Amino acid sequence: MRLENRTAIVTGAASGIGKAIAVRFAEEGANVIVADRTEVPREGGEKTLDLIRAFGGTAEFVELDVADWNSVDAAVGFAVARFGALDIMVNNAAIGVSKSLLETSEEEWDRVMGVNAKGVFFGCKRAVQQMLTQPARDGVRGRIVNISSQHGMIRSPNDLAYGTGKAAVVYMTRQIAGDYAAEGIVCNAVAPGKILTGKSGPAVDPDILAYSEARTPWPRLGRPRDVANAVLFLASDEATYITGENLMVDGGWMAN
Repeated sequence: MRLENRTAIVTGAASGIGKAIAVRFAEEGANVIVADRTEVPREGGEKTLDLIRAFGGTAEFVELDVADWNSVDAAVGFAVARFGALDIMVNNAAIGVSKSLLETSEEEWDRVMGVNAKGVFFGCKRAVQQMLTQPARDGVRGRIVNISSQHGMIRSPNDLAYGTGKAAVVYMTRQIAGDYAAEGIVCNAVAPGKILTGKSGPAVDPDILAYSEARTPWPRLGRPRDVANAVLFLASDEATYITGENLMVDGGWMAN
């Protein structure tokens, strides 16, 4: 019960990695705000809220558009009104268009950056605003975990907007960690490699899977729970004297 008596918001928590994080947090005792535009998982299966409540966990769903400040503000306000504080903010929601520079329209660029960069900016800003009003526990007022990507550091083949947005996440994580450490705010990131979430489309294109398998030394590709376990560690009190880090969960991708 590493997150007992802690309240967490997880954005993009209806599906994939976000769903795994929300469930893992609830297993460890957190009060979880499942924040997303819809409750329906993109990959199908049970809703996150139903899974958590089935094993006796505590969770609430909040409809959220991370690219809308008022929506983010309302989600944080709900968490605090319902549970009394915001201890953990996980900025996970992200999108991509799977297009190269010349194929990416201005509208597509703005949409991806609105979620992947501005959405994380909004999530971090509103979380820090709230956390600074809270008393510190063992020197910590709150923890932020951003979901970046190995493609925030190296080329994202034929997905310029996605990679650029994730690079912004890596930078914001370090900036916020340094700027607010003295106030007891911890900010880290987790960078997944290729994670098989069960969704269809470009993510499971045979050429993309072959590329990912060739890049990954570990003899399998990632699973959502692999990422969730890393996020859990950084969100817990076990992660002491760690801030501004971008933890790879990539099966050795970046080491290869």
